Amino acid sequence: MRIFPAIDLRNGKAVRLVQGDYDQMTVYGDDPAGIARSFREKGAKNLHLVDLDGAKSGAPVNKPVIEAILRVSGLFVQVGGGIRTRERVEEFLSLGVGRV
Repeated sequence: MRIFPAIDLRNGKAVRLVQGDYDQMTVYGDDPAGIARSFREKGAKNLHLVDLDGAKSGAPVNKPVIEAILRVSGLFVQVGGGIRTRERVEEFLSLGVGRV
């Protein structure tokens, strides 16, 4: 079994929405890269990231945060949200994302 802890990104923060409602959001931290590093330190090998701003806007808004996570996490990372073209897929794969 492969477990993928998840971090949802909104406004550069790690969050969770209540039933997908952008107006009902809990912020878990201002440092998503630190949270990713913490997952690795606890034994995680994989990470699932969702750019909620990107999902809403159609473009990857939290790309700098995703890049920071890739630099420090050492995890296999899969990403979604705002990636709607082949070019965007290739862009994220070239950054080191394992799955889009």
